[in-house]
Amino acid sequence: MIWIMVFLKRRGNKYGNNGGCQIIAIEKKTFEQIQRQFESFAGQVGELCKNNQTDETWLDNGQVCRLLQISKRTLQYYRDSGKLPFSQINYKCYYKVSDVEMLIEGSTIKNK
Repeated sequence: MIWIMVFLKRRGNKYGNNGGCQIIAIEKKTFEQIQRQFESFAGQVGELCKNNQTDETWLDNGQVCRLLQISKRTLQYYRDSGKLPFSQINYKCYYKVSDVEMLIEGSTIKNK
């Protein structure tokens, strides 16, 4: 038995001109195999994400600048020089509170 799954793919520029669709048909057996593989992959990703979750608090650029009383340019220098690790999501930088604390501890002058 052949089962047809239809995928429509828009062709043309980003405004949809030169419209037209490409139709792809696959057998039910092939579709079910792809579906099982995808579900397995999704389960693996879910497990990885669950195992790596922490309750770590993250700060954005403005929060770190206010906390450290530094300019945005100084914060950029800390990123560029590797003094302060960061993660970037959609062009916005985030910093772990623990990393900011380590930066503070590392730059504190200790009196003997």
